[in-house]
Amino acid sequence: MSTPDELRTPDELWMEEALREAQRAHAQDEVPVGAVVVHEGQIIGRGYNRNRTDSDPTAHAEIVALREAGTHLGNHRLGSCQMFVTIEPCAMCCGALIHARLARLVYGADDPKAGAVHSMMQVLNHPQLNHRMEVTGGVLAGKCAEIMQAFFEQRRGMKTKGKG
Repeated sequence: MSTPDELRTPDELWMEEALREAQRAHAQDEVPVGAVVVHEGQIIGRGYNRNRTDSDPTAHAEIVALREAGTHLGNHRLGSCQMFVTIEPCAMCCGALIHARLARLVYGADDPKAGAVHSMMQVLNHPQLNHRMEVTGGVLAGKCAEIMQAFFEQRRGMKTKGKG
């Protein structure tokens, strides 16, 4: 008999790891976005949104994970790595992925308000870029969207009750 993990694709298993990071962000009252960087079948970078915690507008999950991965490899170029992130990256994060020369990006839910892969703009497809990466979207999109929706519903509820 198959175990649940055997029924999931590798992309789904890695996205589950990114979702664990998103849950860590949620527990710290940060926007629940999580990311992992995978190299040769191992996670070498993990990150979750830390904007409020670090008082740093660049502390998005993707940036945090890229920094850890670069430190792990001792190189700012991550050409043999994949990133799994729970939501479509913004323009800043897409720029960082390009600079890192990432081989592949896998994301969960679309971000119609700030997504720069295909929702609001298509940063990764710009014809003048000197780097292209493989992109897969929609992996565990429902779960990835659900954690975001729950977070913002909770936040709106707190504001309505005068707590936020």
